[in-house]
Parts: sequence; C-alpha cells; structure tokens
Amino acid sequence: MAIDRKLLDVLCCPVTKQPVRAMQRSELHSLNDRISAGDVHYQDDTQVDTPLEEGLITANEERVYRVDDGIPVMLEDRAINLRAAGLK
Repeated sequence: MAIDRKLLDVLCCPVTKQPVRAMQRSELHSLNDRISAGDVHYQDDTQVDTPLEEGLITANEERVYRVDDGIPVMLEDRAINLRAAGLK
C-alpha cells in the first residue's frame, strides 16, 4: 500500500525536521539485504528483524522510518540510521 501523497508532503523527520520521501525499490532492496544479514539496528539499538515493505528516507538520506500497513512509524527510537548500517 503506497503512502498517501498529501500525507507525505507534510511529514518530516522528528529529529532533524527534514522532509522525507518514499524510498526507491533499489534503496529498499539494499537495506533489506543488510537487515537479513543482521547488520541493522534501530536508534534504540534493538535489531531490525523484519524487512521493510516501504520506508521513508530523510532529505539528507541518513535516517529511514518504517511504513507498516501504510502507516509511517515516525518515532525517534525506531529510526534506522543508514550510516550506522553501513549504507552511507
């Protein structure tokens, strides 16, 4: 389920206040490969154990937020830092 465009236009990172955009398939694939390898953790240091079907990425491409069943999970502790995951 794709995220509503109007909602996407008003969402921003709760930490950096940067706008977010939907992740591209290639970006999701790369991140999900790292998740499968056990190399990805949320900001609260818990391991990400479920691949993302959709994700929102900040304008500086450093943080990713899950979208579960069309609902963005915009919580600071549940952000994925791409630099820490070795993807930046």
